[in-house]
Amino acid sequence: MTAPLLAIVGRPNVGKSTLFNRLVGGRPALVHDTPGLTRDRRYGELDYFGRQLRVVDTGGLDPEAAREVIGAGIHRQAGVAIGQADAVVFVVDAMAGITPVDEELAGMLRKIDKPIFLAGNKIDSTKREIHLGELYRLGLGEVWGISAAHGRGIDELLEAICDALEIEPTLEPEEEERTEGGPLRVAFVGKPNAGKSSLVNRLIGEERALVHDQPGTTTDPVDTAFSYGGSDYSLVDTAGIRRRARVEAETEKISVSMALAQIGRADVAVMVVDGALGPSEQDARLAGQIADAGCALVVALNKVDLLRGSGAAKALRERASDELHFLSWAPVVLISALRGDGVGDLMTAVDRVSEQHRRRIATSELNRFYAEVCETHPPPIHRGKSVRIQFVTQAAIRPPSFVVMTNRPDGVSPSYRRYLINQLRARYRFEGTPLRLFVRGKNAGKKNKKKRGARRSPSGKSRGRRR
Repeated sequence: MTAPLLAIVGRPNVGKSTLFNRLVGGRPALVHDTPGLTRDRRYGELDYFGRQLRVVDTGGLDPEAAREVIGAGIHRQAGVAIGQADAVVFVVDAMAGITPVDEELAGMLRKIDKPIFLAGNKIDSTKREIHLGELYRLGLGEVWGISAAHGRGIDELLEAICDALEIEPTLEPEEEERTEGGPLRVAFVGKPNAGKSSLVNRLIGEERALVHDQPGTTTDPVDTAFSYGGSDYSLVDTAGIRRRARVEAETEKISVSMALAQIGRADVAVMVVDGALGPSEQDARLAGQIADAGCALVVALNKVDLLRGSGAAKALRERASDELHFLSWAPVVLISALRGDGVGDLMTAVDRVSEQHRRRIATSELNRFYAEVCETHPPPIHRGKSVRIQFVTQAAIRPPSFVVMTNRPDGVSPSYRRYLINQLRARYRFEGTPLRLFVRGKNAGKKNKKKRGARRSPSGKSRGRRR
């Protein structure tokens, strides 16, 4: 059966494409503050703990702009998406408040006989939730406060959508695996002049990417087919990513946006660091974005040919360990793109982390392991009552994601979650891949199903509800 389709609609510049990128994580839509940048429908797929959804991003709807040729085309494309969709997410900029365009679009959506989810975007903290109250005036029921840029509130919105559409998990481990023999997509990211293009050229043995000492030489991502050791790869050279405060030109903004987008598309990200300068705060920030995206990661310390002294390489590794202390799980390889030093080791590390990124642990093995863990370090008492972990299962790969079922989800503190992840790494390593761990109540599904029956929209379909 075809997965249900979710359409994302709203006026220009409210964060629709950012939300699309957050949900889909595959080949993302270009995000920029220029109105009308998204024009065509862009489709993607979402696997939320085994529950399958299709998502369609649409252009910004503006009745005034619809009088022009391009604006009219955007409206036609969005209208088709809404007509095809099983449910609609109406995105509003909660910080800007309700505009006349929002009111006009809400009036149009109220006439549609399908579930509508009103998402108040840019709620980056609890302090901003006060802005959600005004959005109830649109008459679309529950308001979901989210931050598409940071992921805040996304889980709650997705839970409500899956409940309303009655989507059941259909997790098939065989279908999640990358097709054997298919190319492994490797994105090279980093600051300008770190040596990304030189490294790609070294690997393929020709000048596929233009190399120059002027920052910003590479703008668009460059894809190159490559074979090494009997395996096929797709190497993606990207534009250098500088600190946001230093990015001024519009073309560079778009290039950086496209470079960051490649992280979501990649199987493995190789973060290239200028070893002559050493890791910086910007490198650490970029590494955090890669980890947040759930991408496998290898750190390549380039330009070791410029190091002087017998202890220089060791000192560089120690500095990288200090600056990137939160990436203790990611392998670090010293290379020279100019001379070719360490390039073979780099590709070996890429293969290794890719395998770990797709690794699956059997549920029976996980529960035996967690029985040992909880015996030595059980969850702390929460409000005078014990917290019992009932079972653990791996819900997804790329990255490996685990669900802990417990009698008291709110009793599993963030520190205990970190402890469980650390124990997972201690037992299974999971080198080079971030891990995800979610805590859920065992009987939550049954309770929500009963409540859904009591709350119906005028169309007779379940309406979204905050958990």
